[in-house]
Amino acid sequence: MRCPFCGAENLRTLETRDSPNNMVRRRKECLACGKRMTTYEYIEEIELMVKKKDGRLERFNPDKIIKGLQKACEKRPVSLEQIKDIAENVRQEILAEGRDEVTTKEIGDRIIAHLRELDYVAYVRFASVYRDFTEPEDFHRLMNEEKEQ
Repeated sequence: MRCPFCGAENLRTLETRDSPNNMVRRRKECLACGKRMTTYEYIEEIELMVKKKDGRLERFNPDKIIKGLQKACEKRPVSLEQIKDIAENVRQEILAEGRDEVTTKEIGDRIIAHLRELDYVAYVRFASVYRDFTEPEDFHRLMNEEKEQ
């Protein structure tokens, strides 16, 4: 980094502090001109995009996951914190793979895997909407899949 005042490359860090939102604040001093400045460092996050069934791309929105999970977990012993954790875990899993695009099917499959461990009734509710159940036999198929696993 160069001094914004004189262009010199010799800077000394006087103070380093953590700031909110995974940011680091540094006070620096130019050894050439003596002027001081503040810099901020942050982790650049990948903008995660979701490929919809019709091919459109849309920004990943954890609020949509949370809203769907709230409906599936209604009147179940599942806290809002647990629901938010599922949404964040799904996002983190995808980002950990280094991907910047994911399909709605992949997101749904990940949510179902987390819900299956958390609450079986909420899992069945979510699966019925996610997999677009139209007949009672669809529920029987889901139950049979569970027995086979």
